[in-house]
Amino acid sequence: MEMNVSAGRQQILSWEEWQAKMENHWDAARAYTSGTRLRRDCGKAHPVEDFLFTYYPYPVALIEMWQPALGEALEFQDIELLAPRFLGKRYRREAGICALDPSQISEKELQRLDWIRGLLEATQRNPPNFACHGLHEWAMVYRAEDIRHGSTTPLRLTQAEIDSVMESRSILCSHHDAFRFFSKQALPLNRLSPSIDTRHANEQGGCIHANMDLYKWACKSMPWIGTELLFDCFRLAVRLRDLDMCASPYDLTEWNLAPVKIETPEGRKEYEQKQRSLAYEAQKLRARLIQALMEIREARSNSLPA
Repeated sequence: MEMNVSAGRQQILSWEEWQAKMENHWDAARAYTSGTRLRRDCGKAHPVEDFLFTYYPYPVALIEMWQPALGEALEFQDIELLAPRFLGKRYRREAGICALDPSQISEKELQRLDWIRGLLEATQRNPPNFACHGLHEWAMVYRAEDIRHGSTTPLRLTQAEIDSVMESRSILCSHHDAFRFFSKQALPLNRLSPSIDTRHANEQGGCIHANMDLYKWACKSMPWIGTELLFDCFRLAVRLRDLDMCASPYDLTEWNLAPVKIETPEGRKEYEQKQRSLAYEAQKLRARLIQALMEIREARSNSLPA
């Protein structure tokens, strides 16, 4: 059923429909988050599965708790039965209907959402690079005194072997947040010097980290884009992180992950095939996120007094 609520048309979900959505999402999300929660309680860490909850500063609960997107309205009979997250000022509750209120998007928040959309559009336009072969993880340990994940994960190659691979390959990392973790000795080996100020020019859709960042940009766009798009971005980021670490010089045997040996021609071919497949999925998700952000801006404009 649809009706006009606040600005624009909204799809109304019955109480039974959205309660089922919440329960189903909880079960799906806990398949990813329960291990992380358990390890936190035990003081342990997983170098792959926990990464998205440590590298990105967003709570596990953001993934677990379902929220509607702008344009979805929730039917309810008793306001006391609504979860606390639906009682804040961003939601409008009237006549038994609860929905996000786009008029509550501040000018500062709108500017942030527009900036995110601009970066995503630039990333979509820039030519993709499928010849990096994941060397950013190698650059982080190149001639390094401190190994970034050394406390949880051993290396599968000797330091000399890692350094030799780095020195024999051309490095073209376009992602600022990956580049800033390079060892000091690796920085001059990169053919680019990506920075915060050059992200629109450098970020491209072949990059593992740029595609993983779809999860970050989705988090920053909550609650307006809704949990379903956020969760799709998160699940892709999990698979990207798997490839990221499998192609690294770390030994993931303890975690039952086989290496993608990019130090060999066969490994580089395998990496590129997987990278292209994931990049194709990321392209579709990025387009969905861009569209959602465009609709959020339109809804906010329509919600303001003439």
